[in-house]
Amino acid sequence: MSETQQTDAPGAHEAATAHEAWGEPRSRDLTWYDPLRTAAQAPLTSGVEFLRRMRDGLIPPPPIASHFGLDIDEVEEGRVTFRCTPDESGYNPIGTIHGGVLCTLLDTVCGCAIQSVLPQGKGYTSIEIKVSYVKAVRGGGGPLTAEGTVVKAGSRVGFTEGVVRDATGAVVATASSTLLVFDLPTPGA
Repeated sequence: MSETQQTDAPGAHEAATAHEAWGEPRSRDLTWYDPLRTAAQAPLTSGVEFLRRMRDGLIPPPPIASHFGLDIDEVEEGRVTFRCTPDESGYNPIGTIHGGVLCTLLDTVCGCAIQSVLPQGKGYTSIEIKVSYVKAVRGGGGPLTAEGTVVKAGSRVGFTEGVVRDATGAVVATASSTLLVFDLPTPGA
């Protein structure tokens, strides 16, 4: 073998040593139910009733709720609140909760706020969301509470706002969202 040939990729030994210094890997289990069965129930009730049934455990939450630990607290027409206690699986490389976790929480409450005013047979999807991060969220800081409210609900487009507060009540992020309103397919059609 010539001097220019190597048996290991550059840095392979250093990487193996670094991995040992990382400590034991962590994992978490996720459990969810068939999301299409849940979605099939959406056209059968008004949006507010659908969300209340989910809050009350009569229909399962979507899989994203398991990923991020999202729980519905309050549901009324035009307003929803969710709770989330981020764990270390949501950390970014500098040890704070990744902005994507907060954006997901805000997208959820903004979307569910518009859903809470939709009549039976209507659904929504996000067109855009603007998030402002106000304060870093550190792990172990307790639950986050997010509130979504409807600004204007049109027949084709809705506008909502969201705010996330930490356990002390301090605002950590806000959002404004634009959502498309559309007809849901009826089951069996």
